Amino acid sequence: MTEAEARRQGRNIRVAKLPMTAVTRALETGETRGFMKAIVDTETRQILGCTILSIEGGEIMTIIQVAMMGKLPSTALRDGVFTHPTPAEGLNALFLTLDS
Repeated sequence: MTEAEARRQGRNIRVAKLPMTAVTRALETGETRGFMKAIVDTETRQILGCTILSIEGGEIMTIIQVAMMGKLPSTALRDGVFTHPTPAEGLNALFLTLDS
């Protein structure tokens, strides 16, 4: 689900967005183009949709898709321990933006 679709449905949402310049592995490899964005239901913390535009974006997206299929809240990815060094580590930082 996109941000626009969620808003059209009248859902209460929060949008998490993180530039790849904030992802350690992207900095290490010099591949800092792009961003991660997730749409999260405010009440349930369920992830409604996401966009990943970056190197290895499909791999990062797969983690979010599995979380969505398992109905995990965004806090599971915020607090998860991901393999270092990988772009997936950026998921912690992405979902931490919802806490600010």
